[in-house]
Amino acid sequence: MALDFAAGCVGGAAGVLVGHPFDTVKVRLQVQNVDKPLYRGTFHCFQSIIRQESALGLYKGIGSPMMGLTFINAIVFGVQGNAMRKLGCDTPLNQFLAGASAGTIQCVICCPMELAKTRMQLQGTGEKKSKKKMYKNSLDCLVRIYKKEGVRGINRGMVTTLLREAPGFGVYFLAYDVLTRSLGCEPEDPYMIPKLLFAGGMSGIASWISTYPVDVIKSRLQADGVGGVNQYNGIMDCVRQSLQKEGWRVFTRGLTSTLLRAFPVNATTFATVTLFLMYMRQGEECRIQDSEPQSVQLQPLQAQPTSM
Repeated sequence: MALDFAAGCVGGAAGVLVGHPFDTVKVRLQVQNVDKPLYRGTFHCFQSIIRQESALGLYKGIGSPMMGLTFINAIVFGVQGNAMRKLGCDTPLNQFLAGASAGTIQCVICCPMELAKTRMQLQGTGEKKSKKKMYKNSLDCLVRIYKKEGVRGINRGMVTTLLREAPGFGVYFLAYDVLTRSLGCEPEDPYMIPKLLFAGGMSGIASWISTYPVDVIKSRLQADGVGGVNQYNGIMDCVRQSLQKEGWRVFTRGLTSTLLRAFPVNATTFATVTLFLMYMRQGEECRIQDSEPQSVQLQPLQAQPTSM
């Protein structure tokens, strides 16, 4: 299990650096005022942020996921790997259940982290140098919210986070299991790394598509109250108001940037985790072989990319 946690840490850090700019664009598009929209679409949002706030504007709020996502991925891959060992049989259903359990547990960290990330990403919208910053950094953001609203405040959006993460991670690991089996990702395959990258990227896309409408509502609830005005009374009120003003298309806002982000981030994460586990397990096998009497022949370790 320690290897699963370590692999998750490595994969999480790599994924954050690759995908954060796309996440900033996603959040801006999800929560912008439909009556006075700042951005016409994904690429216009990219261009506007760079022009108005410099390239660093795309990395606003990265402190929170760099601190949190690395640990979250450690929890996710650690819990998923341990759950699969407890369930015993490596079946698609068990992959889904193990992934869903991992997604549920990491919500305790994920929800406050995404709240801080969202608030930081919206801070100083359209300004190259913010005249007045409400929050100094992600930690300061959470401290201020806690002082004003208590524990309930820093867990704003927890229900929608659970509704997104549990099934989302179930689909995530299920899709990766199905794809790696179908592609035949074996250690001796010269095309193993491209196959792992493809499987990881497509798993991320499948996961996001399955739960994206919930993510839109989560972002809106977590952004609600910025500037001191609360627009929504809860999840259903947010759904109702969003549908009345923008129709069903509201649930696809920011989807393009999310999918553009999902492939490279999850390709990087899954490939990094799988290769890290293969390398470490082979190292452990070599140490075991060296410590055994020469007469004992151990079977070579087979990597199991479908079972973290």
